[in-house]
Amino acid sequence: MSSCLALRALAVAVWVAAAYPVVFRARPVQAVGLAANWGTRALHPLPGDITVRLLRDNGFGKVKLFEADAAALQALGHSGIQVMLGLPNELLAPVAASVNAAEQWVLRNVSSYVSRYGVDIRYVAIGNEPFLKSYKGKFESLTLPAVQNVQAALVKAGLARQVRVTVPLNADVYESSDGRPSSGDFRADITGLMVSLVRFLLDNGGILTINIYPFLSLDADPNFPVDYAFFPSPGAPPSQASVQDGNVLYTNVFDANYDTLIAALEKHGLGAIPVIVGEIGWPTDGDRNANAASAMRFNQGLFDRIIAGKGTPRRPTMPDVYVFALLDEDNKSTDPGNFERHWGVFNYDGTPKYRLNLAGGRPLVPAKGVRYLSKQWCVLRPDASPTDPAIGGAVEYACQYSDCTSLGAGSSCGGLDARGNVSYAFNQFFQAANQQKGSCSFNNLSVITTTDPSQGACRFHIQIDTGRHELTGKSAAAGRVAGLSWSATVLGLVGGLVAAAW
Repeated sequence: MSSCLALRALAVAVWVAAAYPVVFRARPVQAVGLAANWGTRALHPLPGDITVRLLRDNGFGKVKLFEADAAALQALGHSGIQVMLGLPNELLAPVAASVNAAEQWVLRNVSSYVSRYGVDIRYVAIGNEPFLKSYKGKFESLTLPAVQNVQAALVKAGLARQVRVTVPLNADVYESSDGRPSSGDFRADITGLMVSLVRFLLDNGGILTINIYPFLSLDADPNFPVDYAFFPSPGAPPSQASVQDGNVLYTNVFDANYDTLIAALEKHGLGAIPVIVGEIGWPTDGDRNANAASAMRFNQGLFDRIIAGKGTPRRPTMPDVYVFALLDEDNKSTDPGNFERHWGVFNYDGTPKYRLNLAGGRPLVPAKGVRYLSKQWCVLRPDASPTDPAIGGAVEYACQYSDCTSLGAGSSCGGLDARGNVSYAFNQFFQAANQQKGSCSFNNLSVITTTDPSQGACRFHIQIDTGRHELTGKSAAAGRVAGLSWSATVLGLVGGLVAAAW
């Protein structure tokens, strides 16, 4: 999701009315192993070269970036990994208004990385779910002009044969009047816009990208049939919520959603547009339905389908599918929900969260070369009371500048007692602040310990040391800049923390 913060959570609320296609491919989209979304909204981002090696070690041949992150793009140079590069929603207005602005963006973010660093950019993803209902039409008049201007800029740069344009859309751009995929059509208020957009993409060798989230369908509706959100296990009886559509039985929400879109495209004579799945996955924390067991169940079913190349009833060949997400991002917006920071198949440090079997039964491989801060934690002093009047403000401050989303009800740390909650918050700030002097000085309520305070599934993390990685060349410099930037911010926060003395 991406700089994709937004409320795609509203997107697949009707579980049988949404879709995702592939279709007759005017210019075939060749699958290259697995594909993943690489989000970079982390306080201590995993260094680019380590992340690229993680991708390659686990068979990910394609990656999607939500913005032109310099460290990530430089690390992807000459890696053999194909890249989809995002142009964020906030840039739609200037790019739509000016061909020159589009040309400058392409020059800085596409041409330069292709020519100088050897980055294999294959797609520019223009906007991110720009027609989402919750945006109230904000980007509707901007998207097609932006697509047209970027396409013109790619032609001028001599890159149009290599780099294609696409628009990642949310599943709320289409619907079904009776719940059957075959009745799929575009949302009434944007039908004309969708037809014009897809027609332009089709005529100019572009593709359509769709995001589908069975998790959000389940999470939004307490009556949503749980089994229907997952891919059925081999030999298992179909979900009782399965949808009969003529001679086809839809046994899971992914197939039904995907084919609803295919039907909508075919209804308007646009069935030849290649369509890929830009985001799909399952979070592991921050919500009652977000846990490692459910994520493993869903993603294993998804990976099995991708590896087998098994598509949907309307499109039997599986399209490119970009798993959301590669890594957790502890600095993402939590507007859609606390789960937004926990979509990664891998933890923040590149360690697998659970077992997933890849091709041939091979398990996920952890990141190599990661180094950590000192093995120490910041916790509530043993002689301090969790009812101390200063505790509330201290915890609020700590969580304002770090990630406390695992403390919510139903989350991995939701079962901690009052003392554990305070200690968790203190440690999150301490780690976010690089364990700097003064970052565990909550008015003498806290103390540094070398005894791991983790309890059961609730892990008290030690952060990555962004200054101690075996990086090379410009990737190293970019990593140091990112680390220094956050360090400078945190020094100010720590100074304020000490001065305020709570």
